[in-house]
Amino acid sequence: MEEDRVITPAQKDEDKTLDSTLRPAKLDDFIGQSRIKDNLNIFMEAATKRKEPIEHVLLHGGPGLGKTTLAYIIAKEMTANIRITSGPAIEKAGDLAAILTNLSEGDVLFIDEIHRLNKTIEEILYPAMEDYALDIIVGKGPGARTLRLDLPKFTIIGATTRMSLISSPLRDRFGVHFKLNYYETEEIEEIINRSSKILATQIDDEAANKIAGRSRQTPRVANRLLKRVRDFAQVKSEGQITPDITDEALSMMEIDESGLDPVDRKILEAIIEKFSGGPVGVSTLAAATGEEVDTIEELYEPYLMQCGLLKRTPRGRVATENAYKHLNIAVPEDLQSKLL
Repeated sequence: MEEDRVITPAQKDEDKTLDSTLRPAKLDDFIGQSRIKDNLNIFMEAATKRKEPIEHVLLHGGPGLGKTTLAYIIAKEMTANIRITSGPAIEKAGDLAAILTNLSEGDVLFIDEIHRLNKTIEEILYPAMEDYALDIIVGKGPGARTLRLDLPKFTIIGATTRMSLISSPLRDRFGVHFKLNYYETEEIEEIINRSSKILATQIDDEAANKIAGRSRQTPRVANRLLKRVRDFAQVKSEGQITPDITDEALSMMEIDESGLDPVDRKILEAIIEKFSGGPVGVSTLAAATGEEVDTIEELYEPYLMQCGLLKRTPRGRVATENAYKHLNIAVPEDLQSKLL
């Protein structure tokens, strides 16, 4: 299952304490995403000079890239309180009304998985974002009337992994959009070195490089792997994380040099061995591997495509030449025609 994978970028229960321990509190301590940081600095400084809250911010990108961390940093830098909720948690109009009416001037409301808000809730959110007002319908039938409540000026920060699922009216009400990209290996190494200091763990540069190379360019995965390797090192080498200890620990977790685990390899092997390299539809692939369609599309495919191991074509998924080489399988002569 996805929850059992060490390498998954999705948040697991074990990550919550780790994330809060390692989460940077200031923008200067946030590693990577330099373009976003530069823009945020300007937006926050301008808002501070105007003595106004920062514009509503929409953060999108893969899981584990730092959307929640950035929301906390924005609130901290703007000396504002942050309230946290998620799209699925707001089920009724009354839930949203209770949240909004309890906000104070300048507060930040962070809505994770904002793409999962239902349409009724979205429509109540529109005047709150534009006019800082909440429209409440009192009564039913012909006697029903609308009551407008003024709200303090606040900032909504929305986070999503599925930008395409956010409706245009909601998306347009965010003044600032930022897409978080995957991190460079050097940035992940820097994150690992910073995290190891916070965890009071000694790590060699080579060992940090090995962990970074298997972290799928995602800080959350890097920190989780660091934690697992640290546990291994404490048992095997008195806490010192060396290259040999790192290799041994990652080998036990079955994570190869490209950051692929058994589930990733199972997907590629299914395409190559069961469907002659593809093309194969995602529903068929999901049935063959025992995984959910959404899980394959959201969590497995993006990294496999980024590594050049998988390609989406109009006819379905196809394993690339690199996938055959990675699995030590002979490359078929007709592969190029399948990739078109």
